[in-house]
Amino acid sequence: MQIVLLDALTFGDTDLSAFNSLGNVEVYEKTSVDETEERITNATVIVTNKVVITKELMLSAKSLKLICIAATGMNNVDLDAAKELSIEVKNVAGYSTDSVIQHTFSMLFYLAGHSRYYDESVKDGTYSRSGLFTDVSKSFFEVKGKKWGIIGLGNIGKGVASVASAFGAEVVYYSTSGVKRQESYEALSLEELLTTCDIISIHAPLNEKTNNLLDYEQLLTCKDETIVLNLGRGGIVNEDAVVKIIDETNMAFGLDVLSKEPMIEDHALFSVKNQERLFITPHIAWASVQAREKLIALVVQNIKDSSLS
Repeated sequence: MQIVLLDALTFGDTDLSAFNSLGNVEVYEKTSVDETEERITNATVIVTNKVVITKELMLSAKSLKLICIAATGMNNVDLDAAKELSIEVKNVAGYSTDSVIQHTFSMLFYLAGHSRYYDESVKDGTYSRSGLFTDVSKSFFEVKGKKWGIIGLGNIGKGVASVASAFGAEVVYYSTSGVKRQESYEALSLEELLTTCDIISIHAPLNEKTNNLLDYEQLLTCKDETIVLNLGRGGIVNEDAVVKIIDETNMAFGLDVLSKEPMIEDHALFSVKNQERLFITPHIAWASVQAREKLIALVVQNIKDSSLS
C-alpha cells in the first residue's frame, strides 16, 4: 500500500509514525496545485487536509483506492467523481470539539478582559509609573448574567452552551439549518438573537444558508458592546463589514477563521483603527496537541477500516 500525506505541516509536530505499519509512506509538508498530480501518481491512499483532489487528479492516479480527509469538511474532494470511480472517501469528526470550545472562551476573555491593553500597560512601564496598586481604566464584565447567543448548536455549540451556562450566562441559539430540536436552550430568530445578546459565538458550517449571514446591516442591529466570535467558517461574517463596525461602534470581534486562508497580506482588517477590539488567530481553534493526536489516530483507523485492509 502506497500512502501519500500531502500537507503534513498542518499536523505540526504530531507523531506520524503510526502510518508506517500500514504500508510505504511518503510525507510532504505542503503540496501546491502544480505538484499534486505527480505526487499521487502511484498512491493507493491519499491523506489530505486542505489539498484539493479533483476528478482529473483521481483519473491520473491509477492505483488510488482511498482518500482520507484529515478534517471534517469534505469540500476539497470531488465526492461525485470519487463515487463514480469507486474510490472510497473517509473524513473524521469530533476530534477537535474540546479544543474549539476552549479557544472560544480564550478569545472571549482576551477581548472582554482587555488583555492586550493591560499586558502592554504593564510591560511598557505605565503601571509602574501610575502610583496605584490597580488599573481599572478599561472596564470588563462578568459572563454571569449576560445573554449568550450561539449560531449553530451542533456538538461544539452545545459544548460552548454548557460552559457558558456554568459561568451563569443565559444561553439562546439560532439554528442555521432551520431544524427544530428538543433543546434546553431557547431558539430565537436570527434578528432577535442579534438584537438581544451580549455575546454571540458562531459554530456553523459554511453553506448557502450561512454564507454572508452576518453582513453590515445585520451587525449594525447588535447591541453596542456586543462581542462576536467566529469559530465556524470564514465567509459567515462579512470581513469588510467587520472593518466598518469596529470603528463605528463599541463592538468587538474574535475571528479564528477568514474567507481566505492564509490571510492576504493587505487585508482590510489591518486598517481597523481600534485594533484592541479585534482579535484574530490563524485558524488554530481545532489544533490543540490532543486534537491533532486524535485526528491522526482516526485517519489511521479509517485506513484500517477501509476495504483495503
